[in-house]
Amino acid sequence: MAPDLDIEYAYKTRPPSLLNSIFMYTVNMAAKTLASVAHTSQAQDTDEKWKTSDHLKFMVMLLTWVTVWVLRVLMDHFPFITYSPSYNNNHYLQGFSSPLGSFDSLLPSSLWPSSSSLSLWPSSGSSLDLILYEGIDGPSVKALGRSLTHVLALLNEIPATSSKYQFAMTMADTIMEGNARHDHSELLQVNQTALSSAFARTSTLLYRSLQISNQSQDDSGGWPIRTIKALPFGSYVAPYVKGLSFCFNTVMSWVDTGVSRLQKKKEEGADEYGEVMAEKLAQELLWITNKLRAYGAVDQALVQWSHASALASLSLTASPRVQGLIVKISGILFGDLNRQDYWMVTREVKFKLLVLWIPLFCHANNGVAYPILSSFEKVEIQREMNEAISSLPAIDQEVILTNWVQDFAVSASDWPNLQLSYDRWCQSARQLVT
Repeated sequence: MAPDLDIEYAYKTRPPSLLNSIFMYTVNMAAKTLASVAHTSQAQDTDEKWKTSDHLKFMVMLLTWVTVWVLRVLMDHFPFITYSPSYNNNHYLQGFSSPLGSFDSLLPSSLWPSSSSLSLWPSSGSSLDLILYEGIDGPSVKALGRSLTHVLALLNEIPATSSKYQFAMTMADTIMEGNARHDHSELLQVNQTALSSAFARTSTLLYRSLQISNQSQDDSGGWPIRTIKALPFGSYVAPYVKGLSFCFNTVMSWVDTGVSRLQKKKEEGADEYGEVMAEKLAQELLWITNKLRAYGAVDQALVQWSHASALASLSLTASPRVQGLIVKISGILFGDLNRQDYWMVTREVKFKLLVLWIPLFCHANNGVAYPILSSFEKVEIQREMNEAISSLPAIDQEVILTNWVQDFAVSASDWPNLQLSYDRWCQSARQLVT
């Protein structure tokens, strides 16, 4: 029977590049020492004794050939010694290299966060090396999972205007629907694992694209605006300071008109590119969220969404179209906060979700040209939030509702109105006195 088709087996059967280089270097050195000893023996008379240098050369030759034999044994019987821990299975599940190039290569390197903070992508390597190796005589479920993960990763790389974009999405749909038709637990697990990995990868790329857009806006204001924003309540003061700075720059524009125009075009180009890419990724994330819900794995998205604090912060300043898509994603996930048929959402996940994403519901542009959520959807999401808040301890309710009052009071939106939960919490606090 063929061994399991997994990534660890593939790496064990690959030629060890580092150890192989050491082995070839040692063989060459052993050959040179052998030739040197043989040349010395032929040049000298048979009756003459060897010098100390000749004995040393002979000893070095013997030790070198013994080293060659040891390295050969290690290469044949212990290939796992050369396995590199820096490239693991999670990297393969979360990122792929492609002829189209990675997402990182499309954007300025100075605008990306450090690799230590968002380590989701492998630095190099081809997925072909993970497929072509000896000892495999047929497909397996794990191979199907890798194929689905690969196709989902390509969606992030292919432009939405390309005809191959719909081809890749249709192919992913076909694989997942075929797995679901068999109604087998392992095949359903393939869909859930691949979609969960795609959700994590796409949400990270969405965060990066929003960061690029914000970076270009911050750079337009210079270091004074960035300094003010870093201060407490600086985000409220910064727009006014930026407006005054704009007026001053307009008056002084005759001094550096040419430079200002070039810089403005560059900033607008970077900002437009970041917004377009963010909207594409948000659309893909919405599609993945619906698929996770359809295949019974929305609990994994709930956990990941509850840890997306950086994305939640940047979404407050995103463009209205991107905000609308993120609100839809959050609304879908909030609709499953209180489900208990297949899983039970933990207290920590509920608390983080409510704290992180209620501000977006309050401050998001709720649709000027088109509505983001229908009236029925708003009522259902608000009901789920009230029910989730009531299931939390009083101390968690206090934090959530205090933040909600702060955001709801200063926002132009009248949704979500959690006054029912607020009144219920106040009443429960009064009962402790009586």
